[in-house]
Amino acid sequence: MHELPITESIVRIAADEALKHNVSKINEIRIKIGEISGLVPECIQYYFDVVSAGTKAEGAKLIINKLPIVMKCVNCNFTGETDKFIENKCPVCSSTQMKMVGGNEFYIDSMEVEKDGD
Repeated sequence: MHELPITESIVRIAADEALKHNVSKINEIRIKIGEISGLVPECIQYYFDVVSAGTKAEGAKLIINKLPIVMKCVNCNFTGETDKFIENKCPVCSSTQMKMVGGNEFYIDSMEVEKDGD
């Protein structure tokens, strides 16, 4: 259920940007969601259709791209997606000391819009 306030934020941010840049209509919003963000794209899409009604984002296409989990080895600084790490060991130095550096992101990547006067 935490997708509702997040989706409301997406619409609010998009509307604010539309106002700043004299946008008459938002046609598309591209979002990046990390694999372990805990967000369900289908729920965001459902709420978006409801929350965007009556705004410049109404009818916009919501494109949601998942980002992989990325780990970094603390020993040798190797960075890679989790499938590069075999049995939780760094493929370069075999260290088990790793930290997550990607996979929990969530952000608006870009928007396709129509400007006033275009």
